[in-house]
Amino acid sequence: MNSPSPELSAMIDAAQAAGHGLLRRFSQLSDLVIRAKSGPADLVSVADEEAEQTARTILSRFRPDYAFLGEEGGQVSGRDASHSWIVDPLDGTTNFLFSCPLWGVNVALARDGEVVAGVTYIPVMEEMFVAEKGRGAWLNGRRIHVSSRATLGDAVLSCGMPFAGKPDHPVFAREMALLSADVAGLRRTGACAVDMAYVACGRWDAYWERALNAWDMAPGLILASEAGGTVSNVRGDRLDLHGQNVCISNGRIHAALVDRLNQALNGPPNEG
Repeated sequence: MNSPSPELSAMIDAAQAAGHGLLRRFSQLSDLVIRAKSGPADLVSVADEEAEQTARTILSRFRPDYAFLGEEGGQVSGRDASHSWIVDPLDGTTNFLFSCPLWGVNVALARDGEVVAGVTYIPVMEEMFVAEKGRGAWLNGRRIHVSSRATLGDAVLSCGMPFAGKPDHPVFAREMALLSADVAGLRRTGACAVDMAYVACGRWDAYWERALNAWDMAPGLILASEAGGTVSNVRGDRLDLHGQNVCISNGRIHAALVDRLNQALNGPPNEG
């Protein structure tokens, strides 16, 4: 992107600094202190906390009045109530801790509840995805677009799979039953940031997940929309950043995918 705004430049700096720190920790996994947050499948390490502090320091130095929402530190109010930085310092923590390279840093800026700029940085792959409202989506300086595949039968979909302690396992099982026989492929990387960025650049055709947070999806929303895709909740309605579910696609298969997800949510016709 030529001449990113000062806000987006600060976000890129924050994501890079956090990501470089995480890469150092990635080479020292045996030394990390790991804890379970809400259950044995919801892990956090000192790497997550360091990365969030790095990003927050850079962003707060640039716009100290903005509010801040981070996965590890929670909500911090600011004098400017209309703007908020949103940071997931390490999306794909379990991947990271198990030496899988599919993890990333999410940084977004919301204005009055709407994401207006987003960065997803995947350090191991050296991929920097950026988007700003009205200015397109970009990967390492190259303009990106969603795919052009027009039917579910040709599509590769990605999803978030509910793990231990997460709700909606029966719904997910119905989604798999409805979709797996009719699509070209289903993927689950274990990192929402990666999956949503992959939709934006056409590697996947769609992504959906239930039971996730604003910091998981915020950059992916503007990446997908600025790349020409469609963004909604899993019912196909207007997305609420804090509504805890998302469905993004290339737009061409959106209605068909949402129809299947609604079928799964409502259950089979004979289910009481």
